[in-house]
Amino acid sequence: MVETKAWRGRDWIAPEIEYTREEWETVLDCAAQIKRNYAVGEVPKLLENKTLFMMFYNRSLRTRNSFEVGMTQLGGHAINLAPKEIYTPALEGEEIPYTTERVSDVARVLSGMGDAIGIRIYGKPTGWIYGKGEDYIREFAKWSSIPLINMEDDVFHPCQLAADLLTLKEFLGGNLKGKKFVMSWAYSGSAEKPLAIPQSAVLGTTLFGMDVVLAHPKGFELDKKITDKAKEYADLHGGSFEVSYDMKEAFDEADAVYPKSWGALSCVPPKTTKPRLDRMTELFNKNKNWICDQELMDRTNRAIYMHCLPADRGMEVTDEIIDGKRSVVWQEAWNRLHVQKGILSLLLR
Repeated sequence: MVETKAWRGRDWIAPEIEYTREEWETVLDCAAQIKRNYAVGEVPKLLENKTLFMMFYNRSLRTRNSFEVGMTQLGGHAINLAPKEIYTPALEGEEIPYTTERVSDVARVLSGMGDAIGIRIYGKPTGWIYGKGEDYIREFAKWSSIPLINMEDDVFHPCQLAADLLTLKEFLGGNLKGKKFVMSWAYSGSAEKPLAIPQSAVLGTTLFGMDVVLAHPKGFELDKKITDKAKEYADLHGGSFEVSYDMKEAFDEADAVYPKSWGALSCVPPKTTKPRLDRMTELFNKNKNWICDQELMDRTNRAIYMHCLPADRGMEVTDEIIDGKRSVVWQEAWNRLHVQKGILSLLLR
């Protein structure tokens, strides 16, 4: 068990690569204990009078509400700073007079008033420049004297990963080593999808020693830095990592499957001079057969079906599967509340 006193004041930006396996175990143990206490009506006010500032540049149902509810249950308060209702924080050189305020200024102001800052930013608000969302969050962290929490950027979604890992442990057993996990691309009618979910998922599951298969059509490769790290984790923790271009074969004997749409890096900057969502849509439409249905689930080892939600029903997955007995998507969503209370308690106490 990691000494929890060392957590206070740390950032939660890319714990997939910045936190150790033991530190992730601490997060999950803490979340599980908080969840057990909550079930019997024990909700200690661990963060009384603490304030979390939140900025969502992209829509949110699960993330915003789980953080707001979590802060309330812990005795604190969450404030949503809607970008359209404040001077929009901007990077140096991108300021617009009387419309924006430099990130360095916003971060220092909020640091003197609250206890943590959470940000979600990717896609359209960043001009679809891959990596700019993460750069934005790290610029905030540079100037902030309070913890920065990544509520999803264009590279990572560590809060969702924490919920995914807790859910895997609950349904597959505490020791995930040797269990087969499939992170698969699936078709969607919208090409405006970040890569954060699959990238965090393959890092987190290889970190815990699972046998991981990343399945996708050609053209939907993840960031090479991410897949290289996943291979490193697999070697270090006794699991495996492989890439498959066949959804059916990937599902064979799987213990958990996670069919989820994501975009193509080849169609956005810096790979292109400007976003080519039209080209990405064409690539999507060539792979409409990548859908999770009963035929695929029958190939698995009675696998659980996972998804971060919202799922594109009839595209990524059939109703029969997402509403079926092997679906754990609701427990996965509810676990967002408990893992985030764990993260907040460790960082803010």
